Amino acid sequence: MLPYETSSSTQKIEWKCVESKTEYKRLHYGRFVVSPFKRGQVSTVGTAMRRASLEEVRGTSITWARFHGVVHEYSTITGIQETIQDILANLKEIVLKSDSDNVEEAVLSVTGPKEVTAGDTSLPPYVKAIDDSQYILTITQPISLNIGLRVEKDCGYRIESASGYRNGEFPVDAVSMPVRNVNCSVHLFGSGRATRETPFIEIWTNGSLTPDEAIKEASEKLIDLPTPFLQMKSEDVYYSESGYAGTLPASAGPYLQKYDANKLEGKLSENTFIDQLELPARAFNCLKKAEIHTIADLLSYSREDSSKIRSFGQKSVEQVSKALWDHFAIELPKDESGFN
Repeated sequence: MLPYETSSSTQKIEWKCVESKTEYKRLHYGRFVVSPFKRGQVSTVGTAMRRASLEEVRGTSITWARFHGVVHEYSTITGIQETIQDILANLKEIVLKSDSDNVEEAVLSVTGPKEVTAGDTSLPPYVKAIDDSQYILTITQPISLNIGLRVEKDCGYRIESASGYRNGEFPVDAVSMPVRNVNCSVHLFGSGRATRETPFIEIWTNGSLTPDEAIKEASEKLIDLPTPFLQMKSEDVYYSESGYAGTLPASAGPYLQKYDANKLEGKLSENTFIDQLELPARAFNCLKKAEIHTIADLLSYSREDSSKIRSFGQKSVEQVSKALWDHFAIELPKDESGFN
């Protein structure tokens, strides 16, 4: 058991892996016990860990494919058994592991007749296929096939429209979720005020991460989420005449307008993260990938520069601009000079 001493008492919370197995290359299982918690704490921790494991742990997947001489996804290629749509669906299922956070390029170049699998893909040295036998397509004639691929590391689902892509280029609806399932069960011991809870956490992964690696990354993500609250300062709290204390409401535009640009910029850079804009997932993820974490980071981009962020687009610019105005009564700069 590995101990962790809580700050509120001298009682140590310990955890250990009680079972670990590889059912096959793309299905790993781990069972962990953590003990002891006070009564009621396991429900909080277990629910948070389950959501963080499924939604915050990053995975690697193919997000884009390019075929030569293909018009649309329902096309067929002479000598290929599958349609383009079938091939894209199979590419979506390929399980990859990457040691890089950058967008990487890969190539699938083969000559038939041949049954093509994940092992035939030429990947960068820091990206590998977990199961080389994963099926992609079958070439039935002596022809050559070349498919360009884009590999990215992300979390959750990514569903993209094909609009904006040129002929032969297709987005792949990526599922960057290395954790397939999480289950948490609670066991009680003791009685009365001395009652304690022990959770058993079960995790299934796709093999790109082991269960213990997944639970560690989920824990780190979970710890990072509330950091904006730790950075809150007394001057950021708005007190109304009725005595109610809270953060400054979005409707309080006149209060924000009392600050000049320099003071406002200083406050934003220290305390305000883009999470508070409540942006759609696509716009939020694009900003994060561009290393834009705070409102001050965002305001260093003009509207024109923002539209050039990878996969961002004019629609996302409008969403960000509206969110900035609704929440903070400020706008994206119209040029590179910063605040309007």
